[in-house]
Amino acid sequence: MSRDSERSRIFSRRAILAGGLKVGLLSLLAGKLYYLQIIEGEKYRTLAEENRINLRLIAPPRGQILDRNGTPLALNQQNYRAVLLPEQIDNLDHLLDSLNSYIDLSDGDRKRIERELKNNGNFTAILVRDNLTWDQVATVSLHALDLPGVDIEAGAVRSYPYGEVGSHILGYVGTVSESEANEDETVLAIPGFRIGKSGIEKQYDRELRGEAGNVQLEVNAHGRVVRELARNEPKSGHDATLTIDIGLQQFVKKALNEQQGAAAVVLDVHTGAIYALVSHPGFDPNLFTYGISQDDWDRLNNDEHAPMLNKVTSGLYAPGSTFKPMVAMAALEADILDPEATVFCPGYIDLGDYRFHCWKHTGHGRVNLNQAVAGSCDTYFYDLGRRTGIDRLQAMAKRFGLGQKLDIDLPHERIGLIPSRAWKLATRGTSWQQGETLVTAIGQGYMLVSPLQLAIMAARIANGGIAIKPHIMKQIIGSPIEQTEWPSLGLDADNIALVQKAMAAVVNEPIGTAYAARIHEENMAMAGKTGTSQVRRISESEREEGITANDDLPWKERDHALFVGFAPIEEPRYAIAVIIEHGGSGAHAAAPLARDILLECQKRNVS
Repeated sequence: MSRDSERSRIFSRRAILAGGLKVGLLSLLAGKLYYLQIIEGEKYRTLAEENRINLRLIAPPRGQILDRNGTPLALNQQNYRAVLLPEQIDNLDHLLDSLNSYIDLSDGDRKRIERELKNNGNFTAILVRDNLTWDQVATVSLHALDLPGVDIEAGAVRSYPYGEVGSHILGYVGTVSESEANEDETVLAIPGFRIGKSGIEKQYDRELRGEAGNVQLEVNAHGRVVRELARNEPKSGHDATLTIDIGLQQFVKKALNEQQGAAAVVLDVHTGAIYALVSHPGFDPNLFTYGISQDDWDRLNNDEHAPMLNKVTSGLYAPGSTFKPMVAMAALEADILDPEATVFCPGYIDLGDYRFHCWKHTGHGRVNLNQAVAGSCDTYFYDLGRRTGIDRLQAMAKRFGLGQKLDIDLPHERIGLIPSRAWKLATRGTSWQQGETLVTAIGQGYMLVSPLQLAIMAARIANGGIAIKPHIMKQIIGSPIEQTEWPSLGLDADNIALVQKAMAAVVNEPIGTAYAARIHEENMAMAGKTGTSQVRRISESEREEGITANDDLPWKERDHALFVGFAPIEEPRYAIAVIIEHGGSGAHAAAPLARDILLECQKRNVS
């Protein structure tokens, strides 16, 4: 009996627990139904009534781009635009015909709208026209009842207050292409949203673009907004601070404006921070803000002076005599050069049946290393290059950044070429010839380098052999990103000092090719190396009859003029590379510009 009683008690207890659990669950269900039907009932009735809730994306403000002193280089300006809301459109053709009475729509506009409407699947707004005037905004708003599905949005567009001055640094923004729209980011679906297409705008686009917000709106049958139901604010893009000094940038741009094609870059020899980078001619990035016209696009792309090309990072040129310090470094490190030993220059050197000419036809006479660099004696470097060998020349050039990817934080950097035996055999299928070593020793032949690489070469010489790399971003996402410590190249300090001394002689001794371009201000003197790079072959018959002067040649056949250098000599801070396309002599065309820029940089005390 007691056992039956125990079983009964257990059963009752379990029944009570089960019943209580059921009652609890039913209470929760009733509470949920009460919450949905009574408390949240109005919200869900609104959501259900004929799809009257419109979810719209909100474009985030793009982060500003500032120079090192906080001056805005790229900012945002208010912009009004007309968009179509696909879910509210019954007859697209009729709507566009009506809208055309207030906003001119071309056949191209209509085809684009139709294409985007089809591709978007009626889920996102379609941009009709950007940059509306206030009169257009007022007129469209006044006739809103006759334009169901048309809405006016206030947004922001990119503005570049310095125009062409910073074009190759900043780049520009443009509308999202079909391939880019496939990225899994909500912000890219915003009508008329623009992303970086070149320069810093492209390199740091994700940091600058921000994150989209959204707003839920209740609209009536005519598409008018009744009320706002919910809002999630967009996250602004991060501001970016560059290493550029816009005042110096303007100075360099003005200095190059008289040239048909040119490039110049100034950087810190200890950190690699770029203070000015100019590729001339440039372009106005504001042209791309609302969509560049076909005429403007064709004009920029068909210009023989290549205004869209960043010549500092992507232009490739034979370095000419600016390469001679590398030949000296390779020979000194290989311990095959006595800097005081002399070579006689009669104006040429013979190798087999071929004669290699010095730029000074009457010859330099007997010259040692210092004199050969200062006077840019080709014969001395023909001989030195032959004794050093092409493989040593290539290895030293690469250590100093030539023919190397420098990983600058700008897109489309090109590597160039420093030739070697292995390269020629692999690419040309033939063996390296000794005569090619002589040509390479004076910076001609197969060699191609960028002005940025030449500036890094000059900086690594100036800083005593520290392997700095260039950068243009100083701070983004609130944190400095500059690298200030760099590894050593592992070179003999005495050898570097010899090359520094020879480059100082180029500018500051009467025998130097750039003596006329020296800096006279005390404690600001510069060191450097001139270069004149041939773009055409001079035949023996032309030499016999007299070489045609650069000024008498078509512009495209004239020599390039180059200069690399650093200042001040005693405690170097700034390195520079200047190239004047088809400018003739480096001493006469490039060196004076480099002098003016380095002097301005020191007077401004850019740091």
